[in-house]
Amino acid sequence: MRITNSTPKADGFYMPSELAKHRCTYLLWPEREDNWRFNAEYGQAAFKEVIQAIAKYEPVVVGVNKSQYLNLLEMNMPNVQIVEISNNDSWIRDTGATFVVNGYGRMRAVDWKFNAYGGLVNGLYFPWDQDDYIAPKMAAIEAVDYYHLTDFVLEGGSVHSDGEGTILTTEETLLDPGRNPEMTKEQIEEKLKEYLGAEKVLWIPKGIYMDEDTNGHVDNICQFVAPGKVVLAWEDNPEDPQHERSQMAYDYLSSQTDAKGRQLEIIKIHVPNPILITEEESKGVDVVEGTFPRRPGDRLPASYINYYNCNGAVILPVFNDPHDQAAIDTLQQCFPDKVIEPIYAREILLGGGNIHCITQQVPLP
Repeated sequence: MRITNSTPKADGFYMPSELAKHRCTYLLWPEREDNWRFNAEYGQAAFKEVIQAIAKYEPVVVGVNKSQYLNLLEMNMPNVQIVEISNNDSWIRDTGATFVVNGYGRMRAVDWKFNAYGGLVNGLYFPWDQDDYIAPKMAAIEAVDYYHLTDFVLEGGSVHSDGEGTILTTEETLLDPGRNPEMTKEQIEEKLKEYLGAEKVLWIPKGIYMDEDTNGHVDNICQFVAPGKVVLAWEDNPEDPQHERSQMAYDYLSSQTDAKGRQLEIIKIHVPNPILITEEESKGVDVVEGTFPRRPGDRLPASYINYYNCNGAVILPVFNDPHDQAAIDTLQQCFPDKVIEPIYAREILLGGGNIHCITQQVPLP
């Protein structure tokens, strides 16, 4: 059932932490040739690695366009359900449902309005009509009611919850003129509180340098590893443009408390060395008017923070970079009871995001 006359908060629902137990994880299968190079051959191989890694720990549901359904079905991956879900691209964190629970064994979904990261103002691609239907389809598959918003644009990767009333986001994303230009920051914050069941919103100023696809989503720069404790993408070199962004985030978070009044513990994880698009990678992506170009020499928004927490494991993007091992070690210290599953993720990064961006958890109510 579609709900339009209430909010999750009014009904006693809230967005749980990603660390809470999951029923399953959803992904969408990549295929568009103007984003995934060489007919998505390399991107699909990377997605398959992610799917198989998660499926060792919890069920996985993969949505796929009709054109790729048999291809994926024939892979016969254990603990993986294939469903036909029409889509424009594969960023289900942003296009899919955000699930909320009430603590008494019930779950609902939130169907945000999606406009491809900025609509006709500065959007990433056109059209996005199929993406805007994904959330209600997920709600139908999960057999839950959903809250339907027609007047508020939001992508799931732009918010992160500690499960105890605190939401992380960035000003760079949510105050971007392509989202909700008629709303003030205070009005946007109130909407987040109502639809995520939250008490406090922390506004990090900016996301990762060159994260132009999403306008600086928070899941690429900062995530909760526990209530009152975050990991932050960090750059030591003051000559690197990322340093200023990381320092701004650190200074802001150091000055804040969460919804429970706790001072935040901030753990720094150094970003990889700059990763630039190669000539070969650029040539492999079809150039189509209205989609974001992949130009040789452009810097990619690489970060280890764009990992995914599933039951029993952290699925971590790595880049054959000198900083890989330190990221693995730090996250192992943060999650001593979980397996760190590193996956070489350059191909996903080339598409515009990373492992957290292509996954969406369904909590166990």
